[in-house]
Amino acid sequence: MLYRMYNMWAERHGYSCRVLDYLDGEEAGIKSATLQIDGENAYGFLKSENGIHRLVRISPFDASGRRHTSFAAVEVMPEIADDSEIELRDEDIKMDVYRSSGAGGQKVNKTSSAVRLTHLPTGIVVSSQVERSHFQNLENCKNMLRARLAEIKEREHLEKISDIKGVQMKIEWGSQIRSYVFMPYTLAKDHRTGFENGNIQAVMDGDLDGFINAYLSMNAGE
Repeated sequence: MLYRMYNMWAERHGYSCRVLDYLDGEEAGIKSATLQIDGENAYGFLKSENGIHRLVRISPFDASGRRHTSFAAVEVMPEIADDSEIELRDEDIKMDVYRSSGAGGQKVNKTSSAVRLTHLPTGIVVSSQVERSHFQNLENCKNMLRARLAEIKEREHLEKISDIKGVQMKIEWGSQIRSYVFMPYTLAKDHRTGFENGNIQAVMDGDLDGFINAYLSMNAGE
């Protein structure tokens, strides 16, 4: 649902949206996905989405029709140029090559060209499987890893990359930045700014500007 929401938000703003990695859930939905959204000020707007998102609804996969609460982590990072100050040392990286897989078989190729990089000092893992070339997927992964390290370095106010020690977001109750409630009432609420939108379907269709503007206004006032 978040994957669709961000795709639709990007489309509303005339931004391009490209899938870099896509992993189906074991039973339904998506286990993880990585999107690259390109457009003017895209990162500036979307950094408001970084954090844990909470969904409350009647699960369509529960025959008893019970209400379920689920959580998803969203990480937002800027694209970092190859000549940035973020240095990736070969001895710090573990690379795995595997066979691509995806919904419908059309999004990705079926050769062993998918790449997963693990940054050993921090435990950060990135992967790319949408390009047909192993080298293109590797380059995508390196760019994502640089961006992830740079974003954490800035967020944690660190002087150097080596100070990052496995920074992870905890996906748990009480850590969410926003809730999407479909049952027993309908409401999308941002817990940082207090901004609410009762038209939950519009929000899921990409109407996020109210949340984004409230977040930017809150930070501008700090």
